[in-house]
Amino acid sequence: MHDSRETHPRAFVAGYPIKHSRSPLIHGFWLERLGLRGSYEKLAISPEDFPAFITDLKKGVSGYVGGNITIPHKEVACRLADRIEPLAEELGAANTLWVHDGEVHGTNTDGIGFVSNLDSEKPGWDRSEVAVVLGAGGASRAILQSLRDRGLREIRVVNRTVERAQELVDRFGPRLSAHPMAALPELMRDAGLFVNTTSLGMDGSEAPDLPFERMPSGSLVTDIVYVPLKTPFLEKAERAGLATVDGLGMLLHQAVPGFEKWFGKRPEVTAELRRVILADIGEVR
Repeated sequence: MHDSRETHPRAFVAGYPIKHSRSPLIHGFWLERLGLRGSYEKLAISPEDFPAFITDLKKGVSGYVGGNITIPHKEVACRLADRIEPLAEELGAANTLWVHDGEVHGTNTDGIGFVSNLDSEKPGWDRSEVAVVLGAGGASRAILQSLRDRGLREIRVVNRTVERAQELVDRFGPRLSAHPMAALPELMRDAGLFVNTTSLGMDGSEAPDLPFERMPSGSLVTDIVYVPLKTPFLEKAERAGLATVDGLGMLLHQAVPGFEKWFGKRPEVTAELRRVILADIGEVR
């Protein structure tokens, strides 16, 4: 006998750890505002368990239509997906998955979220010719790609392991260069944009004391960490008189394409949504 019970789309965010994620609040807000039935939940999945999770996703065992992938699984997700969009293929990192005809498709919306946030909060930011990007992980790749595609003349990638930074230079082309942490004071002197793509400063962790006062006046400092909203890097940049953009907007804008894939309607990033997330961050800290 045919089962006529209505089923609703279920989506997820998977990471390890996952406690800092506000993605369920964002997607839940949109589901409610758009009057859609569905669910979105956070899953703590260890690196050891992640391949089996993707296998179950392909088979339909878990019942999810797709989801977001966060630290530390983005690169593995890119390798395990059946079909990867060219943008994510160049990155080697996927943050958004969806299931279609028993295959897992993947893309990366981090770069879209990053530039959309800066466009919204600091229009004209892309007139900067030189950027310093701290970190060489999965999120760094998306940001480097988006900065290159916006036409910045010089992008300096700084990482504790210079070899990892050099890998990204090799991947994204001649406008990028790789540097050690010790070179930061000199690299920042003529940079109009500084981006932290690492987890330094997240949840009260330590962050190195960088010489933001050396950057030209009118420079912009931004951070992809959003808990706390005002990170140690942003605090120090503000004290040096520089403009700052927090990482929350990137999180909100990168969530839009996935929601549309899973639930069938394109949501909007609004001031109301930002207030909801800010209130939640305030309650937990």
